[in-house]
Amino acid sequence: MSPDVVVVGLGVMGAATARALAQRGQRVVGIERFGIGHDRGSSHGDTRIIRLGYFEHPSYVPLLRCAYRRWRELERESGHPLLRITGIAEIGPLDSEIIKGTLRASEEHNLPHRVLNAAQAMQQFPAFRLPPDYVAVLQPNGGYLFAERAMHAFARLADSSGAIFRTGETVIDIAPRSDGVTVKTDAGTIDAGAVVVTPGAWFDSLLGRFLPKLREPLKVQRQVLAWFDPIDHSLFTPVKFPIFIIASEYGNHYGIPPHDISPYQGLLKIAKHDYDGPHISPEGYNRTVTVEDEDAIRIALREHLPAANGPLVAAKTCLYTTTADKNFLIDQVPGYPQMVFASACSGHGFKFAPVIGEMLADLVLTNKKAQQFGLPRLLAE
Repeated sequence: MSPDVVVVGLGVMGAATARALAQRGQRVVGIERFGIGHDRGSSHGDTRIIRLGYFEHPSYVPLLRCAYRRWRELERESGHPLLRITGIAEIGPLDSEIIKGTLRASEEHNLPHRVLNAAQAMQQFPAFRLPPDYVAVLQPNGGYLFAERAMHAFARLADSSGAIFRTGETVIDIAPRSDGVTVKTDAGTIDAGAVVVTPGAWFDSLLGRFLPKLREPLKVQRQVLAWFDPIDHSLFTPVKFPIFIIASEYGNHYGIPPHDISPYQGLLKIAKHDYDGPHISPEGYNRTVTVEDEDAIRIALREHLPAANGPLVAAKTCLYTTTADKNFLIDQVPGYPQMVFASACSGHGFKFAPVIGEMLADLVLTNKKAQQFGLPRLLAE
């Protein structure tokens, strides 16, 4: 029997969508070129930050409220802790995008927050070294998600609802038909009523020919995640050190404090949130972390977290797939409503995965669109 829906790409968005569709009674087949939780895309790396006062835009806050609820539901269904609330400090000059945006979202949505000057922030979090003109916006609801655990939770719940996942299989072509779609892979063809394409950095190779009028092509960028062994562990306890994002002259860096889960137990995760890198191909990018990559992260430690400037223990690359306006892209292929897609989560999408999975299921089953993330805004006039 042919499936109702094929999901192409089983990163966090695809896995969440497969679970949502299967739980609604759809016959689902998921196709993944690599493996569940692989390190060639954007859904790995141990942890992901979640925060409520969203500097990117206040319009995300209602989705975040829903996302927090959905992550807790996923914890209960899966039987595994996935979300840890620690509070978050967003730090930088008062006129920085991060501070202005966080305050705007917090004030528009009446979110709990406090603003500390640099001296107050360093007193509360003594690991930081901050210039006197910096401030810190503290949000008690900030926290982090366990990324690999979440991936496998979505996969297990999809499986228990009847979804079939096929890994190590590459999609070669997707062709619409009058009564559905045909998905061609290196293992054969699958006819289905609909397809959801969540390809991350492989968006253009799978869907580019259907979207010739994009004003700007989606940009794929290589990013680096690093785990350091702090010099002084006493400064990085849960009481003394929060999740943070800092805007400085060296760019925007973020960090997640040491936790008790292997293989990164006791290590501080630090990365640079960088939209300025060159466009790359997901097929041939350099996955080796270089000295230059390390330096781009370590410079922020030397200046602002000297007690964290210890040995680099582990590092990985990941990919951002970014739209021109840095917002998500969730829609149907024009003229083919049976072809639904989500990509270009622009380096800040993981935290929304259970909500986006539901959005995509709604789009397949009821044609309900998320207008805020639709395609028209990105098309050439």
